[in-house]
Amino acid sequence: MSTPPVGMIIEGLVAILLLVTIAYCWILNSRLQRLRADEETLRATISELMTATEIAERAILGLKATASEADKSLGNRLSQAEKMSNALAAQVVKGEEVFTRISQIAEAASRSSVQREAYAPAPQPGPMPAHMPQMAAPTMHEPAPRGRAPRADDIRSAAAEATARLEQFRRRSGGSAA
Repeated sequence: MSTPPVGMIIEGLVAILLLVTIAYCWILNSRLQRLRADEETLRATISELMTATEIAERAILGLKATASEADKSLGNRLSQAEKMSNALAAQVVKGEEVFTRISQIAEAASRSSVQREAYAPAPQPGPMPAHMPQMAAPTMHEPAPRGRAPRADDIRSAAAEATARLEQFRRRSGGSAA
């Protein structure tokens, strides 16, 4: 047998390499087609991502504006609440003062009613002796109307009435003890 000529071997080897290259190009072409198809999908995805980013930026700006407005509103409401709290605290203090005054007035009124009952004149079993002056029944002196100072005559008559009651009380206590 004869050995094939070297030229033929080289040409056969080149033909095999060409077939391998054609097969490789065909595989590469199919991959490039897939890559181009993925590129279109990727471009669509990037476009959607950019749109979503713009929407998110607008939403963030809106949220910042809303947060700023809410902060101002909350600050105003807090200052109003603080003013209201201070006003209420002042009213509570005034209310406590009024309650204290009312308590003192009620206490004084209850003490004076107890004293009036203790010092009320006992009923007389008959006419008074001729040597004792007739006195009018004890009456409560009405206080002067608000805004008007009591007159000197009113004060004198109240003092005379108190003196007469005291004298009457002394006579009764002295007479019953004797």
